[in-house]
Amino acid sequence: MEVIYQYAWLIPVLPLFGAMLVGLGLISFNQLTNRLRQLNAVVIISLMGAAMGLSFALLWSQIQGHATYIRTLEWAAAGNFHLNMGYTIDHLTALMLVIVTTVAFLVMVYTDGYMAHDPGYVRFYAYLSLFGSSMLGLVLSPNLVQIYIFWELVGMCSYLLVGFWYDRKSAADAAQKAFVTNRVGDFGLLLGILGLFWATGSFEFNVMGDRLAQLVESGSISNFLAVLFAILVFLGPVAKSAQFPLHVWLPDAMEGPTPISALIHAATMVAAGVFLIARMYPVFEHVPAAMNVIAFTGAFTAFLGATIAITQNDIKKGLAYSTISQLGYMVMAMGIGSYSAGLFHLMTHAYFKAMLFLGSGSVIHGMEGVVGHDPALAQDMRLMGGLRKYMPVTATTFLIGCLAISGIPPFAGFWSKDEILGKAFEANPFLWFIGWLTAGITAFYMFRMYFSTFEGKFRGNDEKIKQKLQKAQATIVLELESGEPVPNFGPGAMKKGELAATGEQHDSHDSHGHHSDSPHESPWTMTLPLALLAVPSILIGLLGTPYANYFEEFIFPPSETLTEVLEKAAEFNPTEFYIMAGASVGISLIAITLASLMYLRGKIDPAAIAAKIKPLYELSLNKWYFDDIYHRVFVLGLRRLARQVMEVDFRVVDGAVNLTGFFTLVSGEGLKYLENGRAQFYALIVFGAVLGLVIVFGVT
Repeated sequence: MEVIYQYAWLIPVLPLFGAMLVGLGLISFNQLTNRLRQLNAVVIISLMGAAMGLSFALLWSQIQGHATYIRTLEWAAAGNFHLNMGYTIDHLTALMLVIVTTVAFLVMVYTDGYMAHDPGYVRFYAYLSLFGSSMLGLVLSPNLVQIYIFWELVGMCSYLLVGFWYDRKSAADAAQKAFVTNRVGDFGLLLGILGLFWATGSFEFNVMGDRLAQLVESGSISNFLAVLFAILVFLGPVAKSAQFPLHVWLPDAMEGPTPISALIHAATMVAAGVFLIARMYPVFEHVPAAMNVIAFTGAFTAFLGATIAITQNDIKKGLAYSTISQLGYMVMAMGIGSYSAGLFHLMTHAYFKAMLFLGSGSVIHGMEGVVGHDPALAQDMRLMGGLRKYMPVTATTFLIGCLAISGIPPFAGFWSKDEILGKAFEANPFLWFIGWLTAGITAFYMFRMYFSTFEGKFRGNDEKIKQKLQKAQATIVLELESGEPVPNFGPGAMKKGELAATGEQHDSHDSHGHHSDSPHESPWTMTLPLALLAVPSILIGLLGTPYANYFEEFIFPPSETLTEVLEKAAEFNPTEFYIMAGASVGISLIAITLASLMYLRGKIDPAAIAAKIKPLYELSLNKWYFDDIYHRVFVLGLRRLARQVMEVDFRVVDGAVNLTGFFTLVSGEGLKYLENGRAQFYALIVFGAVLGLVIVFGVT
């Protein structure tokens, strides 16, 4: 097995080679490369498959007990400063490699069907491969500097993919929003890295943690500085993993094609933030104040995302806010010290959320044949309904995903979410209550989504709904152009930013329009990945049951030993587990029942409830007004500031320069009459000056 570790560097290099090969082909032989589109796809998928095979081999080796493997080379040196680059293989790395490669591989297979008619098919595969390579490089990184390099590459790839349909203004704006928002977090991360290096003299995770603890204990640096450095580092994951208050970019990222939405939300960009918290755990665990900030940030984000998702009508944006909420669970788990539970939920969530997003893409693909390629119509659940009859595979897998994320046993999400809630109750009952309440809201909005999409009567041919949505869309376009507010259309109305596009047709990826009266099931290249992802969505949670928690025996904090983990596992109390699990499952079942009464059986009118709680409904529909506040404070505020700076530059800076030039011009013009070259004139000037001095001093 030692040989496998020596070639582990190939895991990120193979997808990178595929991206370079296809990219060079597009630059040098564009038409030929685009004509050989499926050959290019096969090459890229095969290279990712090879990386996946190596990842599974490494995971199996780590399960068998192979020691952590680190291989580095000196990259830079200056005096006593030495910076190494390389890769490390430990339990966390092996697990993340498998998660990233499996999800990326299945997304790439799915892409062949979803992007079949898109002229950017080959370019999309090149971006996907580069994205996967960047995330794999980040996972393998042995120190904080190398992580930061790949961290920025992941951000760059997300910019390229979110704005893939760059000819649509909404997609270009979403890419810029994601890029700028992440720069805020990344600046904090960079400051934190530099601060920790200044304090500890190292970029190695364990070394930084141990030295920082010693320095604080000895009083060499203040506890305030330690907390500041830890929170600055945490700002990076806050942006990447879309935590409050930098969560606003993730829903807009739905402007990208659905396969990239699945990859971002399951295994790459947002997972990078949680992974960095896990890697930096040796630092965070020695700073209790920072751990509290992490825990409460995660809890609030979980609740925030769930309360916004509850009113979303765009199927992809509903799933996007669901991701924000689930990431909040993971971050909260890390903050309360439940390292294994957070990573366990990261793993289970990766599979069922990838399946849910790919399922939404399959729904959109089927709907486009009925309503055309306007995303405002193809992605709106108010035009769906009854799709289970037309798309049985998609409906079944989507239902499995809904059950998993709702925490219904024995699906994967139940075991991971319940473990987080159990640990939260031990650490802080208030955090448990937030997580428990969020679990109920999650079950409600996910089954609202399922019932609205797959059950009941198909509404895709209802012209009244279409006209209403198109009218709302036109109004939003007018608002975006004029800056005036949009009038409210009552419960279910769409607000600025809720639509997936601003009135532009989705013709950039498919020139086909309406050609059917009913939706259709997607091709096998799209349904096969859904079926394969359904397997871990059902079964993978069994690795972390409290009766035999194999996951926790494999993944545990660096500060603990396997013996300590086993001793804790031996203290398992079945009665306590049943009470906690019963509470979480109970609220989920109540929420599912309520969703069925509202959206399946029609016993309760959602519009009537929305009217009774209008302020709360408006708060959720307007996404807690965060987008509006940020637009006014940062976008309009910075524009105002820029205009004022420009005014100062024009009047003060340019004015001073112009005044200097004017004074030079006037003085030069005046002096030229005094310099005529006549000695008598100069003598007269000297005589006049002397006479003047005599008069002045004589008078005084």
